[in-house]
This record gives sequence, C-alpha cells and structure tokens, in this order.
Amino acid sequence: MTERSGILIKELDDGLPELTFPPGFNAADVFIDRHVAEGRGDRLVIRGIDTDVSYKTLAENVNRFGNAMRRLKLQRGARLLMVMADGPEFFYVFWGAVKFGIVPVPINTLLRARDLAWIMRDSGCAAVVYSSEFATEVMAGAAAAGCPDVMMLDSAQFSAEAAGESCALESVRAGAEEDCFWLYSSGTTGEPKGVVHAHASLAAVCYLFAERFLGVGEDDVILSVPRLSFSFGIGIAMGTPLWLGATVILDPRRQTTETFRELIGRFAPTLFAAVPTAYAKLLAEADLRASEVASLRLCLSGGEATPPELVRRWQALCGQPILEVVGSTEVGFIYIGMPPGQVHPATSGKPVTGYRVRIVDGAGNDVSGETPGRLLVRGQGVMKRYWNNPEKTAAVLVDGWFDTGDVFLCNAEGNYVFCGRGGDVFKSSARWISPFEIESAITRHPSVLEAAVVQRSDELGLPKPEAWIVLASGEVPSKEIADEIRDICRGQLAPYKFPHWIRFTEELPKTATGKVQRFMLRNSSAAEETEDAANAKD
Repeated sequence: MTERSGILIKELDDGLPELTFPPGFNAADVFIDRHVAEGRGDRLVIRGIDTDVSYKTLAENVNRFGNAMRRLKLQRGARLLMVMADGPEFFYVFWGAVKFGIVPVPINTLLRARDLAWIMRDSGCAAVVYSSEFATEVMAGAAAAGCPDVMMLDSAQFSAEAAGESCALESVRAGAEEDCFWLYSSGTTGEPKGVVHAHASLAAVCYLFAERFLGVGEDDVILSVPRLSFSFGIGIAMGTPLWLGATVILDPRRQTTETFRELIGRFAPTLFAAVPTAYAKLLAEADLRASEVASLRLCLSGGEATPPELVRRWQALCGQPILEVVGSTEVGFIYIGMPPGQVHPATSGKPVTGYRVRIVDGAGNDVSGETPGRLLVRGQGVMKRYWNNPEKTAAVLVDGWFDTGDVFLCNAEGNYVFCGRGGDVFKSSARWISPFEIESAITRHPSVLEAAVVQRSDELGLPKPEAWIVLASGEVPSKEIADEIRDICRGQLAPYKFPHWIRFTEELPKTATGKVQRFMLRNSSAAEETEDAANAKD
C-alpha cells in the first residue's frame, strides 16, 4: 500500500489498484497545494510563448482567483462556465473554483451562440468566464439564454481583479464523491449533456493511466493537441502534469503544423498527444526532420482509431510508435491503451490497469471469442451522472458499468480491436464490416490524408461500403488515384469489403474532439458529388 497526500493506493484481490480518499478530500489538495511543500515550488509547471509559470506561482494565483470568487459572493456548488483559451489563467480559474467549492465547467471554445445558450440554461450557471476572442459568441449566447442574473466575466478583467487578492486560501472541505467539475459532451446524438465528475475522478484517472500504465514522470514535458476544454486535454495537459509534478506546454494560438513545429523545436517535449489527423498533417505538411522530434519518447493518439500506415510513417520519422488510446468524457480519461513497448498495430491495446471492461451483445450478455459487441467499462474515473438527465443516465450507467456505445472485439492475444460506433458497424453480404479496417487499407495510399467509410445502399437496396477521402495538400482528385486505392483494397481486403463508391472531399465533418461524424456522410445525398472522378463506380 502506498500513500500520496492522504490518498491510499492498495491492490485488490484481483490485482487491480484502488484509491481510497481521506475525509473532506478536495482535489486541489493533491493537484495544487502539495507541490510547494514537496519542494517543487521553483519548478516550471507551464511553458508558454510569452510566459512560464512555476508551481509556487501557480499555487499563489489559484488562491488569488479563489478569493476573487469569494468576493463575487459565488455560493458553494455554483457552476462557473469557462469559455477560455489554453493558458495559465485556465489553470487559475479551474483550480481556484475547485479549491473554493465552486464547480468549474470548461466549454468547447468552438461552440456557437445557440449551443452556449443551451448550456447556460441547462447548467443553471452563476457565472461565465470568457477570453476576449470568444466574446461575440458568448455574449450572443447569454442574450439568447435569457438568464439576466448570470455574471459575465471577461478573463482579462477578472485576472486584473484577482491580482489584488490574497495569495492565501484554505481549501473547502469537500469529499471524494462530491461534485468537482463538469464537462459537456460533444452532442453528436442530440443536445450536449452535462457530465458530472467527483473530486476523486481526476486523481484516479491520472494515477491509473498516466503514472501506472503509461509511466509518465516529473521530468516529462507534455505537448497536447486536444485543448483543455476536452476530457483528453484536461487529462493529459492539466491533470497529468499536476499529478506528477511535470511540465506542460500551453499555446492559445490557432493550431497549425507551423505552430506545433515551433513548439516542438523550442521546448523539446517528451510526450506528444494528438488526434490521428494531426499526425497525418504533420507528416504531410511540416516536412519534419528526425532531429526535430528526437526529444519525444511517448506519442499518444486518441479520438479516432489510428490507421496502421500512419503509425508506420510516424515511427519511421522519429523512431517512436504512436500509442493508441481510447477514452471518453464520461469515463474521464483513458481506459484502453497501447502499453509502451507492446505495440500491436491495428488494435487499441489492453484495458488500463484499474479498469474492468466487458463486450456484450444487444441483450447485454457477454460475448465469446472474437465476436464484436458493445464495450462496457467500469472504474473509479467513471462519471457520477448526466446533469439533469436521469433517463439517459439510467440508460448508459448500470451497476457502475458505463455503456460506451463503441463496438469492439477482443482478439486471441487479449488486445481490443475497435470496429466503430454502434451505428457505424454494418453487415454487407451477411458479413460484419468494420469501417476502420477499410479506412486503414485506403490510407496506405501515399496521396491520402484521411478517410471515412460509411454504409450506403446500392440500386438494389443492399448495403455496401462507401469511402469518403481527403487527399494530402497539393494532391488533385482523379480517376487514377481512385483506381489505385481500389487496387490497394483488393490486395488487402475480402471482396465484400471493397469500397463500392469512392468520393473525394476537402474535409470530413468532425466533432470538436476530432471524431468523424459519419452520420453526416451517411445522410449526404447520393446526388451530391464532390468530384466527378470520385464517383466512378467499382
């Protein structure tokens, strides 16, 4: 049994770890307050283009912002929406709220006024802190929400006010299961849902995945493509460094291959976390040299399954494989991943130590062999509930098991293979088809940046695969490229898996977390052609 700031970590009889939290536990105790006491006060926690922040400065500013919230007379348990760019102030507002007993709710900064208005009403928030670059949408959302009592706080002005507050603040005594923070789901199947996480959640997921499974340490420097307003970003770019005493690189600028190349060259990150598209664009557009990425020792990819060809190209460049990870907002962070040193291409790896997973059929019964089914997951990072939505909570959370809605199979080696979302996997010629398998074959073509495969009915009404393809910069859609892609598929796939239609498009519709919205492709009219050459039928 080990201990960290009062948290006891013990092994259960089945060998899985469990964290036990002290009475009155506040997550800020372990993520913020302990670092100065443990001698990390002068160590840098944040590296940025304009400023660096030490752990001592972080703790002092968290306290100042918590005191600023006290001056605003925000009540314990009140929700504070954060529409904020990545930067030190995000940390200050988030942890100042947690420490003072307010519930921070980071919001996707790409949302427009309509969605922001819906979230303001649904959350019953007391205040909104926003960066100036998002002011237009935020203020329009506030007007549409019709909530005149909500305080609207420009982050620059709020920061100036907080600067005059005391740098001392005692944590509110909370409890491991008390509400700590919320995130709103991406809303791909309806309105966004408020996902409620407890004070225990972030500590559990960071210990289980980042420390124990991945082996991140205090000497690591982290660079993340996922922003802080998403669960992947919160987990890898805020929770992980603060749990381990490590360092994170934050940059509020628009993300491009040029900015990432600059950050990698300037700060020499050791851990890089991204979505597959980001890796593909870096390889296609950045013209990176091996020496530029020599500092990397861990490369993570999540949001969508990573094509094996992309893994091969990246490893050929930097000598490090891309480690596939699978997580969700509801589970808080990562629950399946590729362990370092155990790469198995075309799989997602194994359950993160501390999580239990099951694959079930439509009736909820465990499947046997390599049969695909819905993946259920259970662990200490799983959400408490959906806010104000007991019906949906009851549908996806049963006896502590969360129904991810993803279709997986477990192969003979014990590795989990992603087949698609529940609505994405389909049968053709009475056989199951995994879109990811076909997409992996298509992306072997050197001109292809990314691909998505969906179900479409032929002239007889029979389901067949349709491929939507984005070409690399400078490549022009043509019948020749389409034919070459078909040749690759014929060489790697069973005949019933060949794409019956190939369409080129400039971009794929995606959620803010980088997941392809295949339902939008399925709903596209067959008459809506993107390129004449792309619609040549096999």
